[in-house]
Amino acid sequence: MILQSLRQLLPEREVNPSVALALLCGSAAAVVVWKWLGKRHIQKQMEEARRTRDEGVKNIAKAVQQFREQVPSVQTDAILSLPLLELAGRLQEGSLSPKTVLYTYLEKALEVTQQTNCLRHFIPECEEQLREIQQQREKGLLYGIPVSIKDHIGHKGHLSTCGLVQRLGTPVQEDSILVKVLKRQGAILFAMTNVPQSLFNYDCSNPIFGQTLNPFNHQKSPGGSSGGEGALIAGGGSILGIGSDVGGSIRLPSSFCGLCGLKPTAERLSLSGAGGPVSGILAVPCALGPMARDVDSLALCMKALLCEEMFRLDPTVPPIPFDEEVYSSSAPLRVGYYDTDGYFPLPPCMRRAVQETRGALQAAGHQLVPFSPPRINYVMTELFLKTFFADGGDAWLDLFTGDIVDPSLKPQVNSCKIPRLGKKLLALILKPLFPRLADYLSALGGMRSVKEMWNHHHEIELPSPLQCCTTS
Repeated sequence: MILQSLRQLLPEREVNPSVALALLCGSAAAVVVWKWLGKRHIQKQMEEARRTRDEGVKNIAKAVQQFREQVPSVQTDAILSLPLLELAGRLQEGSLSPKTVLYTYLEKALEVTQQTNCLRHFIPECEEQLREIQQQREKGLLYGIPVSIKDHIGHKGHLSTCGLVQRLGTPVQEDSILVKVLKRQGAILFAMTNVPQSLFNYDCSNPIFGQTLNPFNHQKSPGGSSGGEGALIAGGGSILGIGSDVGGSIRLPSSFCGLCGLKPTAERLSLSGAGGPVSGILAVPCALGPMARDVDSLALCMKALLCEEMFRLDPTVPPIPFDEEVYSSSAPLRVGYYDTDGYFPLPPCMRRAVQETRGALQAAGHQLVPFSPPRINYVMTELFLKTFFADGGDAWLDLFTGDIVDPSLKPQVNSCKIPRLGKKLLALILKPLFPRLADYLSALGGMRSVKEMWNHHHEIELPSPLQCCTTS
């Protein structure tokens, strides 16, 4: 067949089989070399990123050592054991210095990341931030508090990798709005934490910086995608962190690591400068939110972030400040609850936790009302999965072009690569035995057009272009 094609291209000359074979072998060899060079380039980029991180760790370790030599009497354990509200109060009144607190947490973070690999990078500018807050006239609500942030929350001069090689080249040119507000409130951003590749995983591993471990059990995952935050805070290396959540990325690490986490209402906090690798997913929005050891810490963080600076920098954020009166009120509340949604299998420990929470709330005088989430199968399958994968996962798959796929993501990547018809057939076959897997595969089949998506969710027909142009 190859010889025939060559004869058609060169009909006036006789094709020498040995020449054709040599050309074919040369082309195959060129493809192999090209692929090898591409992989080698990727490996060099990853090695350079790891080398930069390791150098940053060494520099911070030296700075911590110098501080320890200068101030050997620091009571590290006493500082690390302080709740956020008490620590903030001590910093405000001056009985603790921001420098002492910062270096105490830097030292602990070094220890925790050595055990769990939770840090993607230290922020060396934290020492400059330390000097700046000491010169501010007004002390913000987070004055002197060391804060860690998730990898993709933009910080000027640092990468926002999302665990992807293609995002290793260009540092962020400007702080995200959330980072600007944190700095304005006196927080000292000192570390960026590890994430799963593409942020689309409930584990926390990527080919560049490796696997993050649960600080309580190194055989377990800290959860994802804010897994680095969960491991660092749970290990004691940070007292307050900022994660992000679309489908559990704050809530799962908080659960796996024994922390408190809050996914606020979408757009309650500005997302400007903190976007994920896939843009345009409007129906399932991302939300930034705090992670900490207790609920009061979350409240203090939200109180600090929901300020005039946030509303001024991002006019799309509703200018609604934190309602301290509602938060502090002891008035009885009417609380709805459920211990199963009828869709996800619920382990006994989670059902027990809900029942214990219900009992505690009732004992505090609140009214508890059981309810069942309406149309949960429709919501999960038709509104969540099929909207999230409206393109069949193509935009997500594009992220891995010229990249190495993390082993934990390979099943998902391979399932997305199945042809549309194959996904639909597999969904039909598996539906009786594995209905949730069948729903997932069906969603990965994608929707053929904007019109199909519109009709699917609104159950009405789109007007034709002619009807759109017709006036009455």
